[in-house]
Amino acid sequence: MRILLIEDDTVLGAAVHDQLRADGHSADWATRLDMAADTMAVGTFDLVLLDLMLPDGRGIPFLKAIRARGDATPVIILTALDQVSDRIEGLNAGADDYMVKPFDLSELSARIGSVARRYAGNPNPLVHLGDLDIDLSARTVQRAGKPVGLTAREWALFEAFVQAPGRLLSKAQLEERLYSFDDSIESNTIEVHVSRLRKKLGRAVIETERGLGYRLGRA
Repeated sequence: MRILLIEDDTVLGAAVHDQLRADGHSADWATRLDMAADTMAVGTFDLVLLDLMLPDGRGIPFLKAIRARGDATPVIILTALDQVSDRIEGLNAGADDYMVKPFDLSELSARIGSVARRYAGNPNPLVHLGDLDIDLSARTVQRAGKPVGLTAREWALFEAFVQAPGRLLSKAQLEERLYSFDDSIESNTIEVHVSRLRKKLGRAVIETERGLGYRLGRA
């Protein structure tokens, strides 16, 4: 997934950012609300991680503003505010989940996966596709009962297809899943990763619509 982290604490922000990248997500990091607004204006994100106390304002009005303009991007609040009233305010403003600092990074990864599956329309983390058994929660794939090792970017790309079965994904959409703004993009990167996935998971796992994009096959 492509995730926007909005957090001004540099120590926590760096830890979360590293965890997201280790989990195979592309992650952009804004330390102010105005930076976050500018980033969201020029990019599309699958999830936002939002602190509530930023140097230039509070996260709740920011969340209400993006919901008011019809932006349904999932949002998980990350905050030190732990009162029940704070949780209620955050959820009523349009948050999908609420985590109180300090939190375990592994739990954050699990919460991100849970929200992503809900938005993909399949809360079950276990997916069966041909001879593939996919566990979206554990981020593992087995082919004919044998584990298949995927790199972080291969997993991120494959996850994009699994979460959008039957949907045609353009090369630009797939690039957004793999890269944050500070990454360089080679012109053939998607083709290379698709080729590697086909070698590992079977040629039919990803179908090509020439000139349009790719979609999940039947493996």
